[in-house]
Amino acid sequence: MPRYLMAVYGPAEFDENYGYPSREEMLQSFAETEAFNERLKASGHWVFADGLDQASTTAAVVDGQGEEPLVTDGPYLETKEHIGGFWVIDVPDRDLALELAAEASKACRGKVEVRPFNTEVPG
Repeated sequence: MPRYLMAVYGPAEFDENYGYPSREEMLQSFAETEAFNERLKASGHWVFADGLDQASTTAAVVDGQGEEPLVTDGPYLETKEHIGGFWVIDVPDRDLALELAAEASKACRGKVEVRPFNTEVPG
């Protein structure tokens, strides 16, 4: 069955509310996202998911193509939005992946990018 990455985007810089307008909105979104996660698990589509806890400025980019690895602090791309979290799901087709991404987007209040993995999992 195909596996898909669903990556949720959020602000590159965030405060104690992770970019949500208020603490209440953040907590409501977290609760709705957890309920979505539980539905994924119950349906058998869950593989793995997690959020990225720190701002994108804590990232490091490693380029090991030369003689010595070059490590650069900060994100690879300079954009207003960065990946804030992700899911790996196991679903029969792209249509269901897009349907689940719409639910994920609503729950976490962010745009969700959907991309298939190269290798399907047997079974």
